[in-house]
Amino acid sequence: MSKFRIPKINSIHFGAAWIVLSLVVGLLLPAVIRIITGIFYWKISIIGGVILLGFIIVFCIEMKQDHGKKPYYERYLSEDIPFDPDKQTAVIKCSICTGEQIAGFKNKEDGHFTEVMLIRDADDLAKFKEIYKIEEIKKVY
Repeated sequence: MSKFRIPKINSIHFGAAWIVLSLVVGLLLPAVIRIITGIFYWKISIIGGVILLGFIIVFCIEMKQDHGKKPYYERYLSEDIPFDPDKQTAVIKCSICTGEQIAGFKNKEDGHFTEVMLIRDADDLAKFKEIYKIEEIKKVY
């Protein structure tokens, strides 16, 4: 059963949406109203500025909390996809055609492969080994 977590702004790419929303509310909407009616509604500009300021504050707090720590997606990887060395074997599934490598676990009983992460280089392999505390990984083609 997976745990419910509120996704962070900087991990799900909502930052651009918040910036666009604040610019539309703070700049575009008052400009359109000014052109149509000839009256400038400064309250709407303040609301857009508050939205943008709130986003920047939350984003900066999240970035400060993440500085020097494991990336967000790696922190919960071992909890979301557990590894049981008695029932599973750590393997890298390699494609003969494309060379793509996927690290995961192969069930010893039925041979079911559970994908964990894409291995692009030696650093990704080292991260996988570190997260799951694995010494040896065999390759399967």
